[in-house]
Parts: sequence; structure tokens; C-alpha cells
Amino acid sequence: MKFRVLSLLLITIFSISCTNTNSKKTDKLVAGNDSLIFAEEVHFKSIRQITFGGDNAEAYWSFDDQQLIFQSNNKEWNVECDQMFLMNINENFSEKVPPMISTGKGRTTCAYFLPDNKHYVYGSTHLGGEECPPAPLRKNGRYVWPIYDSYDIFVSDLEGNIVAQLTNEKGYDAEATVSPKGDKIVFTSTRSGDLELYTMNIDGTDVKQITDELGYDGGAFFSPDGTKLIFRSSRPKSDEEIKAYKDLLAEGLVEPTEMELYICNSDGSNLKKLTNLGNANWSPFFHPSGEKILFSSNFEAERGFPFNLYMIDLDGKNLKRITHGETFDAFPVFSNDGKWLAFSSNRNNGGGRDTNLFIAEWQE
Repeated sequence: MKFRVLSLLLITIFSISCTNTNSKKTDKLVAGNDSLIFAEEVHFKSIRQITFGGDNAEAYWSFDDQQLIFQSNNKEWNVECDQMFLMNINENFSEKVPPMISTGKGRTTCAYFLPDNKHYVYGSTHLGGEECPPAPLRKNGRYVWPIYDSYDIFVSDLEGNIVAQLTNEKGYDAEATVSPKGDKIVFTSTRSGDLELYTMNIDGTDVKQITDELGYDGGAFFSPDGTKLIFRSSRPKSDEEIKAYKDLLAEGLVEPTEMELYICNSDGSNLKKLTNLGNANWSPFFHPSGEKILFSSNFEAERGFPFNLYMIDLDGKNLKRITHGETFDAFPVFSNDGKWLAFSSNRNNGGGRDTNLFIAEWQE
């Protein structure tokens, strides 16, 4: 997130940087009950590793909590860039390949189940070309993410058959997530000329713009009751920052190194800045209570990493660190019943570059 839509690029950057650090940390994992949990990770009762290679992220639960869809670029699964894969909750993929449920064309991102548990929405570039689009990581020596104007949002069944196209505006449309109430979708679009949040009905009708301030607004999620949105934003203020942002956006790029979290009502009203921590604060998700936010951040880092998970109240108080790795933890997503937390991590990857999916049993 996760810059959510292209966050795997950031995973790759930091996991490459952290290879040696990760191997040193591995021997501090708890022995005994669960060797994948660090000693300080008191909210994890147990944990299970799901994938074992490649970059795997943004695992989202079905409404009945029986399945997840996630994106992966695992070359051993015969993909060249991010595609969507389906799993049952009791599976792992140490010795088998999950079914791919995207087209295998273009690049995909941000798959989210619809309430019937038989369909999902996701972003794909396949209408712009069947090949994986290029993925630049640097511009003038700085990290950047591409914003592909070929992204649109589609509805597919779980066999990979596209049954509807929800967006057809010129430019970028992606990062779609569905309200727990099952009635609305929030997504990010450049249709106004800037990266803003929009909502629509799950059939693509009644599109409404939610944010309107210059800067990247994205990676939004609804609260459990559907009344609020949490999202990340990079909002330039100085003339120099504004020019740099606009120049990059004109090239289809954004710079993700400075982001804070914002919260608002689902209609965009009562907008508030939730964090003021510095560095990159992103991939936020509501705690099942609706009263806290779990997110990933490197605000304590001096060299861009590690990223760890943190929890904070909706008023910005009581910040608490949840994970204690030395590389990368991000994309926390609670199951609908609040019992499980899916997230991505560089832990237990043998000191390599892989970012894998984990499911932890959550305890307060």
C-alpha cells in the first residue's frame, strides 16, 4: 500500500536495501509457540506464512472471510508483473500455485471482493496493452511510482471473466475498495487533473468527488460502519514542492517518500489530518472497533527503512508500534470478523528480496 496501487515497487526497493539487515534479525524471532512472531509483537497470538517467493501484497478478504484475493509477481507462477490470485483461508503456497483470476494481460492492482463473494473489483492496464507496462523506480535520483493512465476498474468473477467495466474516463482510475456495507466503492482518479478520491455505487453509477486539494490522495478504506474514509496523502505546500509534484504528475509519476494519513466522512466532509509523523505513512486500515487505525510507517527510520505497523486512535493519540521487524511490514487488513490480520512482510525470507503474505491471529 500500500501506495496501494503500486506499492510493490516500494517493497522491492526497501527489501533490496535491507537484505543483510533482515538476515541478522531472523535469529531474534520467538522460539517455541510461533517462530514467525517477534517477541514484542504482543497482538499476534499466532501467525501463518502464506506465500514463499516473489512480491505478494494487498490480500483482501471475502465478505464471509473464507477466501482472499492478493496480487503477486512471483515469476515461478508464470507472470511478469502483478496479477491477481485467489486463495482459501486454510491454504499456503509453499508447494503449489494458486489460481490466477485476472486476465494475465497488462498489470493489475487492488482487487477487492464484492458482497456476493463471487465477484471482485480490480484495476488493470490491459486495455492499454497486453504487455506489462514499464515500471520506473527513479527520477532524478529519487524514488517514484508510475501512475498508468491505462488503468481502469473492472468487475470479474472468480474464474477470471470480466463482467463489467466501471470506469472509462481518460486517465488513471484504480485503488478501488468496497465499503463493508456493500453499497459503495472508493477509488483514486486523475479525471480532474489531479489524484483525488471518488466514490461510486458498486455498479459504477453516482460518481462523486471526495477530495479536492492539490496532491496525491489514495489508498482509501471505509470504516466498518461505512461512514468514514481513511487514506494516505502527499500534499505539496511550498512553490517548489508544488512545481515538483505537478512536473512529475505530468509524466505519470508521483514521489511517495513523504505521506501522511487523513480521515474524513465518506462524503468528504470533516476532513482531518490524522498523522504528522514525517517520512512515509501509508496502507492504513480500520481496526474492527472503528476507533483505531492500523498503518505502515518508516517515521522512526533514518535511512528509509524499516517499515513497521503502528496503531493510532482516530484523534491522532495513543500511537503504538505493533510489529518489530528491521525490514518491511505493510498492508495490514483485518478480516470482517476481526479475528485475523493479513499483512505483507520481509520476515522469514532467508535474507533475500521476497515479500510474502502472512495471516496473524489478532488479540487485543
